[in-house]
Amino acid sequence: MEVIILFSVFLILLVVGMPIAFALGIASVSYLLLEGISLTIVPQRMYAGIDTFVLLCIPGFVLAGNLMNVGNITEHIVRFSNALLGHIRGGLGLANVGGSMIFGGISGTAVADSASIGSVMIPGMARSGYDKPFAAAVTAASSTIGPIIPPSVPMIIAGSLSGISVGRMFLAGAVPGLLMGLAMMVTVYILAVRRGYPKEKRVPVLQLLREAKTAFWALLMTVIILYGIIGGFFTPTEASIVASLYALVVGMYVYKGLTWRKLPGILVDTVLTSSALLLMVGLANLFGWILTSEQIPQMIATLILSISENPLIVLLILNLILLFVGAFMETIAALIILFPALVGVATGVGVDPVHFAVIAVLNLMIGLTTPPVGVCLFVVAGIGKLPMLSVARAIVPFLLCNLAVLMLVTYVPAISLWLPNLLMGSN
Repeated sequence: MEVIILFSVFLILLVVGMPIAFALGIASVSYLLLEGISLTIVPQRMYAGIDTFVLLCIPGFVLAGNLMNVGNITEHIVRFSNALLGHIRGGLGLANVGGSMIFGGISGTAVADSASIGSVMIPGMARSGYDKPFAAAVTAASSTIGPIIPPSVPMIIAGSLSGISVGRMFLAGAVPGLLMGLAMMVTVYILAVRRGYPKEKRVPVLQLLREAKTAFWALLMTVIILYGIIGGFFTPTEASIVASLYALVVGMYVYKGLTWRKLPGILVDTVLTSSALLLMVGLANLFGWILTSEQIPQMIATLILSISENPLIVLLILNLILLFVGAFMETIAALIILFPALVGVATGVGVDPVHFAVIAVLNLMIGLTTPPVGVCLFVVAGIGKLPMLSVARAIVPFLLCNLAVLMLVTYVPAISLWLPNLLMGSN
């Protein structure tokens, strides 16, 4: 009975628009009061949820993303993408995807990507003759590449929950992320040709080289992060600090968009964003602890395995569960609540845990662009001053494209595992 009340309170609060962190907290406290459990468990479980060294990289990567935005690094990434791809039909849409692939490979967060790239590209595409809902849909869809291409905040969370190597997960996401980007570019091009979207003039080779030279410092950031982690020079947490310091130096002394006066505002914004994320992690851990004590994960595992023990069918069921949950719940909360249980089911039928981690994150990223709680949809709709329904309609081709990539990644493990096995050896 108490478990039913737990889920009922949680779902009702979500429906009325309560922020997910508070919905998790209030539902959990309601359960504890009904069970007569001391509320001292609340701070204990919250602290246990965030008392992980690897989670320290969340503020680091958030800070790096904020420094990039203010320091004009994002602008140079977009300009380079435009120079490289703008002459193709639908070139600004292609540049939007390309910019997200580069930016996401530095910040590791989809919402930061959709906000920063969207503020530049949505108005720019609209002025150039693209439908505004299409521009918003491209931005939202391509922003989901960020947490697949390393570094990835959701993969950091998954690693902290399961003990899976974050470095291996970062590498495992690289090829699927590139595949997502290429699939979206094909989708953009097909739609652009059908709808007659414009193309820009071809940029002279010298100008392209100048843009490449200017963007070099932004592109080098991803190389430093990945090489440092793979080469064992620093951990993901240390990589986030290196990324922040690098973004500070490049933004201040190379691109000169950063000034000392802007730093306090950037730091405050980073603290607010990071504290909101970590509050959600802590409260989701409390919620997850309640589910574990009620043996809900074991029930889910038993139910799934009672349907089939065939790995292909089990993976299909896990995909359906994650897609459904991702449409209604924020990524971090969904991972904390579901990932430990579902990875156990997956590994129980012979699926590599790193492979399943990529599948889980990819599913939940698709959820960020799926109504009714697609956070990235709300962000781009706000930037474009568009009705949510028009953006939801425009994103359907990209959802279908991403689902096709999801199925490919799910049933061809080598797409995820080839790179980590090559560079770090097989487990």
